[in-house]
Amino acid sequence: MKGKIFLYLFVFTLLLVVFQYVNSKSIIEKYEKDIIKAKDRITVYKDAIMTLQDENLELMYFNLEHNEDAISYFENKGLNVSELIPFIKDELYNLNEAKGEHPLVPYAAMTDGKMLINNIRLLNHKWIIADFSDGKYWGELFLTYEITDDGKLDYELKEYFLYPPQ
Repeated sequence: MKGKIFLYLFVFTLLLVVFQYVNSKSIIEKYEKDIIKAKDRITVYKDAIMTLQDENLELMYFNLEHNEDAISYFENKGLNVSELIPFIKDELYNLNEAKGEHPLVPYAAMTDGKMLINNIRLLNHKWIIADFSDGKYWGELFLTYEITDDGKLDYELKEYFLYPPQ
């Protein structure tokens, strides 16, 4: 009788060990697959980050904040570039508040709104690109600017266009 109990316990223990082994093996294989997938995703994400960094460097090329020659130009005139850039943008945005039509935008609004400058990019120490819109129609401007000796900004509109309605 004792022998049969030990035999049943041995068989039960053997089945339990086999079950644990098979279960553990499938769990480990699943984790290994998950790790491989995660490593593949990390590789894809790293490639995407590198691509975005390259695009960011390319976009910074025509930007006053990253143009050392343009910054040196302003520094040689005794101007602080970190204060100058927001000043120039604020002056252009303040023109949106002018009574009547916008002083720089050569088009009259074709809706109930008013043509307003929406976005500004300072290319260097002489050039600005801006876009404008009245809510439905929009276009872009190319301006030159100069800071006078008394600290005022002079703008000159060089080129402009209005996109056709779609």
